[in-house]
Amino acid sequence: MPSISDPEAQTLIGREGALGRIRLNRPKALNSLTLRMVRDIERALDVYEADPEVAAVLVTGEGERGLCAGGDIRMIYDGGKAGSREPVDFWREEYRMNARLRRLKKPYVAFMDGIVMGGGVGVSVYGSHRIVTERTRLAMPETGIGFFPDVGASWFLTRQPDELGTYAALTGEQLAAGDAIALGLADSYVPSEHLPALAETLSRLPATASRADVSAVVAAFAKTPPTAQVAGQQSSIDRLFAFDTVEEIFEALARDGSDFAERTRGVLRAKSPLSLKVTLRLLRLGRRESSLEACLEREFAATAAVLRSHDFYEGVRAAVVDKDRNPQWRPALLGDVAERDVAAFFEPSAAPLFAAEKAKGERI
Repeated sequence: MPSISDPEAQTLIGREGALGRIRLNRPKALNSLTLRMVRDIERALDVYEADPEVAAVLVTGEGERGLCAGGDIRMIYDGGKAGSREPVDFWREEYRMNARLRRLKKPYVAFMDGIVMGGGVGVSVYGSHRIVTERTRLAMPETGIGFFPDVGASWFLTRQPDELGTYAALTGEQLAAGDAIALGLADSYVPSEHLPALAETLSRLPATASRADVSAVVAAFAKTPPTAQVAGQQSSIDRLFAFDTVEEIFEALARDGSDFAERTRGVLRAKSPLSLKVTLRLLRLGRRESSLEACLEREFAATAAVLRSHDFYEGVRAAVVDKDRNPQWRPALLGDVAERDVAAFFEPSAAPLFAAEKAKGERI
């Protein structure tokens, strides 16, 4: 396991007092997750859960720009084109890690400072204590690269009774601290300048500290969050996004004609039409599920279609490879997306994520 003193490691692992530290250490790549990092996190969790001297776990991102910008999309792009197993292995292990984080027995604190996107949401949103700052920019921007919001987004964006999660998933809107809290994706607001002191105070907790003790420390540093901007449009969002087809959402936006609706319609027009349809179906199915694991299972099965999809490679080319920001989606028009195109993303996986756990449960 990488040492906290090894600056070349992609993940820095170590204990500071009663605090088990996980530091994502690819600042030049905005701490984008690799398969190696996912495995580092898993091994660290093994150690911290078994260590009686660790009261809580803290995940942070190195550098000044953010916690984590998501999975290493260039690796998935290159690996998918080459027919490598690495993208599939990455998603399999990442999604299993996401489920584990939600089940973690010890308090798991996430400093969601700066950019927190995609896989960065996955390593933080399942924490017991999710802390945002004035610099937080949280988003699930996958529809803009021909993908869909994953890492359990069809679970955590559908636990609210409103349509804010639908809006965030389809538009990829960046959410500041107030909106992250309003959507139930974060718990507390702490100014970024106070994060080092908060980490230090957490490290001085006794090893026997409870979740309530961690909450008390966080509460001592927490401030009133800034006003939620996106949530301020909730009544409009609930009305405009309360449909089960993307076509109906576009029609509602066109009928509304407000500045907000026109701006939102323009944002959606730039996204992959296929990704929009796949994403909305995942969300609606996820809303009916009773477990995160079921949502992750469906998302994992959908990644097989992603690797066969024109839009994913075209979206990454435009955003990351050539950086011309001009993806040519196929189909280019929402009306040309056939049902068979969408259905390809909903074929069950031949190797499910949680088959071993299910079999074990059946034996018991």
